[in-house]
Amino acid sequence: MTLTQALMRLAALALLAPPGLVAVSAFSRIGHRLPDLLTQFTAPALVATVVLCGLFLLFRLWDMAALGAGVAGLLLLAVWPQWAPDRGRPARPDTLSVYSANLWARNEDVAAIARSIEQADADVVMLIELGDAPAAQLDAILAAYPHRVSTPRKERPSGAARSVIASRLPLRRVRDADGQGLAALVAQAETPLGPVNLIAVHMTRPWPFQHPYGQISQAQRLAGLRAGLEGPVVVAGDFNTVSSGRIGRQIKAQTGLIPAPARPGTWPSALPAFLGITIDHVWRSPDLALVERRLGQKTGSDHRPVIVRLSRAEP
Repeated sequence: MTLTQALMRLAALALLAPPGLVAVSAFSRIGHRLPDLLTQFTAPALVATVVLCGLFLLFRLWDMAALGAGVAGLLLLAVWPQWAPDRGRPARPDTLSVYSANLWARNEDVAAIARSIEQADADVVMLIELGDAPAAQLDAILAAYPHRVSTPRKERPSGAARSVIASRLPLRRVRDADGQGLAALVAQAETPLGPVNLIAVHMTRPWPFQHPYGQISQAQRLAGLRAGLEGPVVVAGDFNTVSSGRIGRQIKAQTGLIPAPARPGTWPSALPAFLGITIDHVWRSPDLALVERRLGQKTGSDHRPVIVRLSRAEP
């Protein structure tokens, strides 16, 4: 082996080390927030590793390509629970479509928000971080949605915002829940599937934390909200975590809810969706089946909207 070949292999190992560390973190399931932060990037790490394998093959680094393929395989296994959760089996043709978006409090692109909602043509619209600019034109943006409930305007360092649930179908407020840092709005809609409980959620970021257990306490608060509801439940919003991370696993364990597939990614919207991560989710109770999940048109936010169609599930 020449010096050049040795240096190329060392460089290849250095390039594979970060995605390898992400794979180890994802499989370790360590509850500490720092390894969990790496776990959030399993999907883009997989894409990067596949690209590296192609480069290694181009330079005839066969052993490094084989090692990269092994890392990519581990990352694929780690990300698979995000990409392919149980969808359930629809019991009947009636469906309910839900549009969910984090609009970003400082987003003033009202035209983009209106276009995105109109293109989605959903039965229910669930919005978080609705800022002052779109709030001032809410009647125009949600002209097709006469039934609405919202939280009060809340001043925040990142911009004043509120949450809104709007529906073409009859809708009633159940409660607001702004405790332990969890911003949540709970409503119930009369739908072709029967009464469906809706929770619009915004959880804190994994870093920097409000406190070390910020997301954990908010997930517990969400579990309490879900426990107080009877019948089908849909929880949508910005969870600031992938569904296979420690908080996603906590939500599954404590609520029994099931996430929609996380591919393609929702954040950041500036990147192509296949390079993003999904921290914006729609979770459903097991009595609902997922028919479709797709992304909506961009709204001017750093998050992409998520659109799902749901049906009653077979027992």
